[in-house]
Amino acid sequence: MQNGEAMSPQDFKAGGAEAMEEKRAQGQKNVEPTAPPLPPPSLPKLIFHTQLAHGSPTGRIHGFTNVKELYAKIAEVFNISPSEILFCTLNSHKVDMQKLLGGQIGLEDFIFAHVRGETKEVEVTKTEDALGLTITDNGAGYAFIKRIKEGSTIDRLKTVCIGDHIEAINDQSIVGCRHYEVAKMLKEQPRGVPFTLRLVGPKRAFDMIGMRSKAPKSNEGKMVNGRETLRLRSKGAATVQEVDEFEEQATKKVDDLLESYMGIRDLELATTIVEAGKDKKNPDDFAEALDSVLGDFAFPDVFMFDVWEAMRDVKDGRM
Repeated sequence: MQNGEAMSPQDFKAGGAEAMEEKRAQGQKNVEPTAPPLPPPSLPKLIFHTQLAHGSPTGRIHGFTNVKELYAKIAEVFNISPSEILFCTLNSHKVDMQKLLGGQIGLEDFIFAHVRGETKEVEVTKTEDALGLTITDNGAGYAFIKRIKEGSTIDRLKTVCIGDHIEAINDQSIVGCRHYEVAKMLKEQPRGVPFTLRLVGPKRAFDMIGMRSKAPKSNEGKMVNGRETLRLRSKGAATVQEVDEFEEQATKKVDDLLESYMGIRDLELATTIVEAGKDKKNPDDFAEALDSVLGDFAFPDVFMFDVWEAMRDVKDGRM
């Protein structure tokens, strides 16, 4: 009843709507405004020197957060396509897999880019289960040969070299495949049946010391203490961090286990595994953390247990 008269359904709906609107407005008045989230801290302007490994003037690059962006910056400096770059080495123009650029760059490191050279096709016949190859990739879609086992099937094919990019298997392009996918394809090739590898070698360097002499070191825009690195990440922003002795040793051990179990080498992947497990208290917590960040790999239990044991040995000083 309102003033002794019955309310119509229309009046009731209108009154309810007005009341709700009044309550909503009152609630908005009582809500205190929240400050916008702070942006992530920006990196200092890190300047790196770079050359093409076969010989070039020195370029300067900055403003990259992952390997693909790094390749794009190098390509821009030398007016080439990023797809021309097979891989990079640090502080050496040689095809030296010990100097291969992975997920970290020292703030004073000099970057050499190895570009596409000769293309070759090789017929291979497996005489045993393993070809004797260790595969890695450049983080931008190119898988290549990091190691050849002495006395293996591949070792007997002298045209196949460390640093060769595997472009195709039996005319099927594998550009864009990850190293573990390529290793699996090669492992599945039947014994006694020939197959063809299309390989692209890095362009060979000239012995021109003058073209490759390092530019004077520059600390412009850098905050350097000699033990800091730029940590590149496939997801998320790059970070500057100090070299951690435990992580450095544990990463090397995990990389060895990746080669042993999967036939691949990948320092960035090994670093991610160590970061996932370094603070965990037991193998189950480690396995759960690893699945959350690298579930696509479906690592076998025995591999994860061996990784856990290797990290524990490093932490306890048994390595």
